[in-house]
Amino acid sequence: MSRPKMSKKQKVLNLLTKGENVTWKTLRKRFDLVSPTKMIDTLKSEGHCIYTNDTAKGVAYRLGAPSREILSAGIASVLGTKYAY
Repeated sequence: MSRPKMSKKQKVLNLLTKGENVTWKTLRKRFDLVSPTKMIDTLKSEGHCIYTNDTAKGVAYRLGAPSREILSAGIASVLGTKYAY
């Protein structure tokens, strides 16, 4: 029996979880994505904390932990009040 194929989204997420910067060009060529930015935006909307960095090689993405400011903003939007974390 063969394993089920992973989606491109899962493959991109697996690459990002390795902890290194992944350039726009790498995503475009390795996974044959028409718009790597759209894929990153989709992952962000699903709750993954992906940072965008401008590097000498171009735009790069990195998976990270949310900062206190991001957590505070999220809590404040849910509670409707200002929340100090």
